[in-house]
Amino acid sequence: MAKNVSKKNLKLISVVLVFIFFLFSGLIPAEAKTKQVIIGGESFGLKLYCKGVMVTRLESFEGKYGDICPAQKAGVKKGDIITSINNKKVKSNEEVNDIIKNSEGKKLRLSILRNEGKLNIDITPEQNSQGEYFAGIWVRDSCAGIGTISYYDADSMTYGALGHGICDVDTGCLMATNSGEILSASISSVTKSENNNIGTLNGYFTDDSIGTIADNTALGIHGKLNTCPQSRIICDVTENSELKTGNAYMYTTIDGTKPKKYEVEIESICNYNENTNRNFIIKVTDKRLLKKTGGIVQGMSGSPIIQNGKFVGALTHVFLENCTEGYGILAENIISD
Repeated sequence: MAKNVSKKNLKLISVVLVFIFFLFSGLIPAEAKTKQVIIGGESFGLKLYCKGVMVTRLESFEGKYGDICPAQKAGVKKGDIITSINNKKVKSNEEVNDIIKNSEGKKLRLSILRNEGKLNIDITPEQNSQGEYFAGIWVRDSCAGIGTISYYDADSMTYGALGHGICDVDTGCLMATNSGEILSASISSVTKSENNNIGTLNGYFTDDSIGTIADNTALGIHGKLNTCPQSRIICDVTENSELKTGNAYMYTTIDGTKPKKYEVEIESICNYNENTNRNFIIKVTDKRLLKKTGGIVQGMSGSPIIQNGKFVGALTHVFLENCTEGYGILAENIISD
């Protein structure tokens, strides 16, 4: 027997039918797909080229009328990035030195990046006691070092590493990236850490390029891979809220080229702020790692951390006063960066 359908029930049926249509048409996913990545842990070499040249030091020299520093007098500051001189792009220390030495004391216009802003500064080189023209600046155009891969993304052929930015050793400023590459590396020895004296991974890197460096941010370096590793550990990426205190594992390389798994403990969660790489505190508890390294050493930054079979984050810093402990960055934060 047919029954009358109320307006309320008719509206409900319409809503259900519309939802079913969108569900089967693919416009509404039946189930959200969990992000998966390939776990890293390998050491790598990096070569990073600055976007111009960075001013690392200002220094006075003996001129005709006493000590002088034309750069400081003009307003140049430590950490400034010189991108061009007289509208000519500069990419190396040698280019800058040659332009200044051949200036004949004429005014030079420097185009500078400072604190993400742009400005022009006019500088007039002066002669030193030997009659050569100087500006009183030391500059750097590149840097190199060893770090650890955090993860690979096979879908996008990208990677993330370090968990912190690459900063100039003299200025502490984040290096503005023009280009760079990551290369295969092998660890030959470890200088063991002690409290107030942090050790290092010692090794070498080859000319075997793994990929390029596209971004250098406060949360790590990212770029494109030449080839993605095969037959490696694939893990779900945990949501930030899933991280718990307790036992976990860290993958890192302290000998040769292959990462190994070591026990760590997540002692506390500091915050979930995506703009910091100090989201939680870890402690190295594995006796093998403690015996070999003393805890955390330079070069281990970026080592991925696994908890309950999921990628939860990466090591970023070591505590100077307690080298068995350090900070970590959450997985979602380093990937979204």
